[in-house]
Amino acid sequence: MDNFIVLTLIKKISSAKSDQELVQDYKEGGSMDVLGELYNRYMDLVYGVCLKYLKESEDAKDSVINIFEELVSKLKRYEVINFKGWLYQLAKNHCLMKLRSNKGKPVNVEMDVMYLAENNHPDNAEEKEQKFVIMEDCMRQLPQEQKEAIELFYLKEKCYKEIAEETKMEINKVRSFIQNGRRNLKKCMEKYAQEAS
Repeated sequence: MDNFIVLTLIKKISSAKSDQELVQDYKEGGSMDVLGELYNRYMDLVYGVCLKYLKESEDAKDSVINIFEELVSKLKRYEVINFKGWLYQLAKNHCLMKLRSNKGKPVNVEMDVMYLAENNHPDNAEEKEQKFVIMEDCMRQLPQEQKEAIELFYLKEKCYKEIAEETKMEINKVRSFIQNGRRNLKKCMEKYAQEAS
């Protein structure tokens, strides 16, 4: 647990830079200070996700460290538009794979955007990461209203009412944008899968 304590004590650099600017700085310079600052902003989120899936505090703390270590290489390899959403999904995938490897069988979790087009559940982390990259590309192709509704509902876990208040849309429109966005996202991801096969 020493590593977890060290990570929680990473110097909090006061920076006015956005997540996207810090991501770019890290890609260009590879500074662990920059990565540490970026991760520090969302470490509580990562810990919360890990605790939700793994249930045990110590397992969650270990995973927080492991996910930070994954970031060192993965953040350089992938085009990340929304760091918070990407990190949330990375943490979730990490936990799901950990649960699968511990139990040796699929884990029953709620449906989310990441798994919409998956008929099988490969154990290959690189394959899962590639699916996430495809999903990000498909998200960019959605009409703006659908994209916004999907992000607020799945990535920020807001309810219909909260989304309606934030976007000034009627709840029925929010529901429609989420349903249509999910359907379009699934079609797009399935198209990628067909082209790859």
